[in-house]
Amino acid sequence: MENLIAALDTLVAERYTVASVMLFVVGLMNLLHRRDLVRKVIGFNIMDAAIFLLLTAQGYVDGRSAPMIAEGSEAAAATLYINPIPTGLVLTGIVVSVSVSAFSLALIQRIYRRYGTTDIQELLFLVEGED
Repeated sequence: MENLIAALDTLVAERYTVASVMLFVVGLMNLLHRRDLVRKVIGFNIMDAAIFLLLTAQGYVDGRSAPMIAEGSEAAAATLYINPIPTGLVLTGIVVSVSVSAFSLALIQRIYRRYGTTDIQELLFLVEGED
C-alpha cells in the first residue's frame, strides 16, 4: 500500500511529464496510423505541443521567479531564478512548428488540386499510374 501511495505521489509530482508523454504517444499514433495527409499534420502538431509542454515544465521550478533583475539591485544567486533557456527554445519551436505546418498544408492543398485526394495509398496508386 505504501508503494502505491509513493507511486501516486510521484505521478502527481510529474504530472506535466506524464501528460506530455501521453500527448506525444497520441500524436505519434495519429501520425503512424492515419492515411490522410491533413490528419498526419495534425498528429505532428500534437507531438509538437507535447514537446513544448515537456520543455516548459522542465524549465519551471516552484518557488523561483523570472530571471529579471531590477536596475540598481545587486545580482542575486542563480538559484533564485527560473532557467530562461527552455522558454526561448519553446518560443523558437513554436515559430518553426507553425512554419512547417503552413508549408505542409500548402503542399497538401497543391497535391489535392492535382490528384483529387489526400489519402496516401490512393496517391501512391495514382503516381504509379502516371509512370
